[in-house]
Amino acid sequence: MRRYGPAVLLLLTGGALLRISAFSELYLRYVQAGLRPYLIVSGVALVLLGVVSAVLRRRHEEYDDDDGHGHQHGPAGPRVAWFLTLPALALLLFPPPALGSYSAEREAAERAAQGVGTFPALPSKRVLDLTLAEFSSRAVYDSERSLKGRTVRLTGFVTRDDDGAWYVTRLLVSCCAADATTSKVEVRGAQAPPTDTWVTVTGTWRPEGELGSDEAWPPVLDAGSVRTVAQPANPYEKR
Repeated sequence: MRRYGPAVLLLLTGGALLRISAFSELYLRYVQAGLRPYLIVSGVALVLLGVVSAVLRRRHEEYDDDDGHGHQHGPAGPRVAWFLTLPALALLLFPPPALGSYSAEREAAERAAQGVGTFPALPSKRVLDLTLAEFSSRAVYDSERSLKGRTVRLTGFVTRDDDGAWYVTRLLVSCCAADATTSKVEVRGAQAPPTDTWVTVTGTWRPEGELGSDEAWPPVLDAGSVRTVAQPANPYEKR
């Protein structure tokens, strides 16, 4: 079996990539949607390489048997390479979940805009659907305070502070989960669901502190309603 080690590793890794990208949307837990074609191509290439490697190994053994030499071959590649089967099997059978509150708490809040200024006009809807990054940028830096008096709807997962405050939180990525940073909004006037629960919160912005100051971060939302929702297919916001 060890002689087929490289082929097995290639097949497992390729199968895992295809499992999360071609046959599901699990890849969105780890990378941006635009990378899906590359994952599929990589998965197909690895599977083909695995098949070719297995066929060539089999033919080589048959040739040795036919010429009567009966050569003894050692393991194909270093034994330590077999440890690569563990992450491949994990990705194939038990894909890790998206990053959640633990990652959010470890990551310092990164503000989406730099400096106080003006923002484009908001749509004239009764309820505005905004990302956490959009809401936070306007709440902290918009000199025209365009959020004042507007009802907004935000979706994210629940995180908490030691002092009892809770937040609707979202992780922002540029490329993949490895570069994730945190955007969060403090929710007041509503009881917090369990940590890591996905919720949609509807409410109005409560101004806190001077624009652009530490007191203005994180922004505050007075909740009118909090509704539990399913985790979206893409749990991250794009920076």
